[in-house]
Amino acid sequence: MRTLEIFSGAGGLALGLSQVGFRHVQLVEFNKQACKTLRKNFNPELVFEGDIRDFSFEKINQIDFVAGGPPCQPFSLGGKHKASADNRDMFPYAVQAIRELKPKGFIFENVKGLLRKSFSDYFEYILLRLTYPSFSSSEDCWERNFLLLKNMAENNKISSEYKVQFRLLNAADYGVPQTRERVFIVGFRSDIKADWSFPEPTHSKTILVQHQNLSNEYWIKHKLKKGKYTVSRHQNILKNGQQLALFPSKVLPWRTVRDALGNVPHPNSEHNIPAHTFKDGAKSYPGHTGSFIDLPAKTLKAGVHGVPGGENMIRYEDGSIRYFTVHEGKLLQTFPENYEITGAWTEGMRQIGNAVPVALARVIGKSIIDTLSKGTHSVELQKSNVK
Repeated sequence: MRTLEIFSGAGGLALGLSQVGFRHVQLVEFNKQACKTLRKNFNPELVFEGDIRDFSFEKINQIDFVAGGPPCQPFSLGGKHKASADNRDMFPYAVQAIRELKPKGFIFENVKGLLRKSFSDYFEYILLRLTYPSFSSSEDCWERNFLLLKNMAENNKISSEYKVQFRLLNAADYGVPQTRERVFIVGFRSDIKADWSFPEPTHSKTILVQHQNLSNEYWIKHKLKKGKYTVSRHQNILKNGQQLALFPSKVLPWRTVRDALGNVPHPNSEHNIPAHTFKDGAKSYPGHTGSFIDLPAKTLKAGVHGVPGGENMIRYEDGSIRYFTVHEGKLLQTFPENYEITGAWTEGMRQIGNAVPVALARVIGKSIIDTLSKGTHSVELQKSNVK
């Protein structure tokens, strides 16, 4: 399925989608270091390094799908919350891509802050613009355009071009060893018969509670005595077995930091793993206590002003802490071991913190491929562009 990805970052979304049949014809990214990472892992000829405003959608054709993560700083809980008033808001260019290319569908990812009450009107406007991408107006003010478009939609004065859904997903519910909540917006062109819905979770916090506190399967698997810091101690979850009946038998436990990194040697030990160098200076303070080894990692972040902070640390059972290495951060975002994140620690962790977890992208992508394959518009699964 021919795919254009805009705001590609380090390639987490692109990699996950490519693993299930999406074939990227272009990866558009502004950040130089992220572009270096993309060229290391994908066909370098696919990478467009530059501002989306300088990219010509006219030069590509027959695009089946558009994907990407419009810069999230305007909506980030760690930012200044300017939303549409922030010149880093790139959603208008996502709409432009849909309007000009008219793909079968699209998938966009953004931060949880997009759902803040203070952004509710603008978020509704985004959804309306994606539903009616051909809408045009002489007004420059988004608020006026919002009221105009909303009125036209409510009074059936404009035809829907895309069926749009959104959902807040926690990556931990899909096999990512990290509690990472992000908003996903997925749309299908109205003439496409796509009976699609967001995939059901494959992993559960409650099942991890059972494995750590009832059956002890977790500790047996890791050949350890029961740990001090478990899900039940730090999160308000009932430990009785009644809840477990609510979950299908195929649902797996949340994955923890230990699950993801258990076989990775300490960075101070002798090894030959690239980007796995100990970084000094980790400090714990309120709000930045690190990720307990027997819980899923906290959300890996790019950090305030692009500088990764104290949330990107591992916390051992004895209370000691250290920064995750770039190699470890990569694994916590479910990139494969051979995926190369370029740059020094700060640059690498910034890319990782901005990335879409590969496993989550893969699950969503597969559900889309499966749905389109069942419809009248068959999907041609083509060779991946990944090296």
